[in-house]
Amino acid sequence: MPVTETLGQATIDGLAYLGDLAILMGRSLHAIIVAPFQGQRLRGQRVVHQAMSAGVGAIPILSLISFFIGVIMALQSAYELRKLGAIALVARAVAISITRELAPLITAIVVIGRSGSAFAAEIGSMKVNEEIDALETMALDPIQFLVAPKLLAMLLMLPCLTTWADFMGILGGATFGVSVAGFTLGSYIQATLHSIAFRDIVTGLIKSVMFGAVITAVGCQEGLSTGLGAEQVGRSTTSAVVKSIFLVVAVDLVFTLLFYFTTSR
Repeated sequence: MPVTETLGQATIDGLAYLGDLAILMGRSLHAIIVAPFQGQRLRGQRVVHQAMSAGVGAIPILSLISFFIGVIMALQSAYELRKLGAIALVARAVAISITRELAPLITAIVVIGRSGSAFAAEIGSMKVNEEIDALETMALDPIQFLVAPKLLAMLLMLPCLTTWADFMGILGGATFGVSVAGFTLGSYIQATLHSIAFRDIVTGLIKSVMFGAVITAVGCQEGLSTGLGAEQVGRSTTSAVVKSIFLVVAVDLVFTLLFYFTTSR
């Protein structure tokens, strides 16, 4: 098959997949926003359960990773800034990089590994065991019953987790700054507060909301498209993780460019 034909087919398949994700997101948002006013109840217990699993359950590992990333960022920035005699800018470098970029991205990757893969495995197993067909037989919409609670939980929890990752990352930078770079805790906190603007935090939170939507859509779409057999469930889970990471990075790039051009004017 010619290279151009292969690239063309891959492009068509990719656009079709994005279209499927958009349709799934549209139906899920309809179930969250519109359906309750039409007498179709959104199951709050499922939302709380998903929020506890995807959000609260991720705090320990996210805290540890974010703290270490903050220390690493402080070490790397101090290594270069010391050469310029600007070691005092360590707090600024850590604060901006964590709040704008690293905290939402790290949070998304952790949630992909914990929850995105779990969504694909859960729904894929239900598809193999014909439980999805059983829901439709009982006049229950699988999107409203399975996907919408997951989406709402992720949209609520990802910004919360990102805010916590901001705090832990900055705490990691402060640990290095106080113990090695000659800061006092008060001076490091003051330098951090002077460095970050409100838009830096908002930028990360907006990204986290979009990441939550992408992770949920990809995980559920892969689960719903699972073939027959246990092996297909494993493939769907792997595919959900790979595609989620790729799309999260792509969305991150788009929003970073958008924020760059809107704030640089």
